[in-house]
Amino acid sequence: MTDDHWIQLRRDPRTGIETVRAHFTGHAYDPHGHDELLIGITQQGVQRFRCQRALHTSTPGRAILIEPGAVHDGHAPEETGFTYAMLYLPQDWTTRLLAQHGLGGLSAIQPAFRDTLADDPRLFTAIEAAFDALHAGEARLGCDQTLDRLMGLLARHVDVSDQPMRGDSSRLAERAREFLHDRMAWDVGLDDLVAHTGMDRFRLTRQFKQSFGQSPHAYLVSLRLRAARALLARGHRPSEVATEVGFSDQSHLGRWFQRAYRLTPADYRRRCTNLLDRDPGPT
Repeated sequence: MTDDHWIQLRRDPRTGIETVRAHFTGHAYDPHGHDELLIGITQQGVQRFRCQRALHTSTPGRAILIEPGAVHDGHAPEETGFTYAMLYLPQDWTTRLLAQHGLGGLSAIQPAFRDTLADDPRLFTAIEAAFDALHAGEARLGCDQTLDRLMGLLARHVDVSDQPMRGDSSRLAERAREFLHDRMAWDVGLDDLVAHTGMDRFRLTRQFKQSFGQSPHAYLVSLRLRAARALLARGHRPSEVATEVGFSDQSHLGRWFQRAYRLTPADYRRRCTNLLDRDPGPT
């Protein structure tokens, strides 16, 4: 397969919603997560990705529903590749809209979608309409109405059933995750996690991966990338962002950022803010 791709990205300044339309052949992106809720559709071809410990195959007509923080990757199993359209919905915005439909919001009640791929023609049409309105910069009223319709249909796919009780190992893995969030910019070692949780290093690594789908190091990189993405979207320079979120330098940030998002940090910043990065050195 050839490695051919293109990416179109827009950011709505009023809602903070990003719209991404992209085409990939072969490998699309490495495993990563987002702080936002990802709602999208495959417009052409076959899109295959791992999410929630399962392999999913998306084709036109199916809706893609990915919770904040859920680790996923992507590739094209066919030579023609795939094209998709995706909405990145900020958690605070999503919480307010879902509350109007009697739900507390994805960040507040931590539900999962019943299905990562939903066969719901009405939802598919609503995603497409909301994407087109935002991506084309339609008037506020038109965007608002398409988004309200989308959230009303999306609420039917949220599973708010009680989560099962978690054992001691799971709770300790959660403590390790909280430690990584609190010290994201530190040079954290496995011994630090062991000291904080009281678990031996092999049990800790095994339980962390079972609970969150990634090793502690992979989770920390993903956490840093999500924080970097948010700062870049607000106009911060890549060199400043790299230091703030814990990467050793701008080049280190750039390598990981491109693997996850197929854009350089400077390019992502420019697409979100129309600011040109003038930092010296690689991005």
